[in-house]
Amino acid sequence: MQHLEYYATLFHELAHSTGHSSRLDRQLDKQPQPLGSADYGKEELIAEMASAFLCGNAGIKPAVIDNQAAYLQGWLKTLKQDKRLIVTAAGAAQKAADWIRGERQAQA
Repeated sequence: MQHLEYYATLFHELAHSTGHSSRLDRQLDKQPQPLGSADYGKEELIAEMASAFLCGNAGIKPAVIDNQAAYLQGWLKTLKQDKRLIVTAAGAAQKAADWIRGERQAQA
């Protein structure tokens, strides 16, 4: 079980790395957001969703989903204000997962 959680965490952190301006340009290196802010929460949602996508792609069973859901539960209050957030975050998460799998190029 621990190795499954390791990969879920690894995928989460790799998803953050795709936000650099030389990759998918979510401005993480140019405009860092303060802990607890809505933009910080959005980035956490992107990273967790990308991790879930990558776990599914790697065949990692839902055992780690409980941890991912618990982590996101802490951000729900911050995230509830944006009705389109789940759609935009899912799109960004898919792009991050595609980048990590080598299926997407840097933003132009």
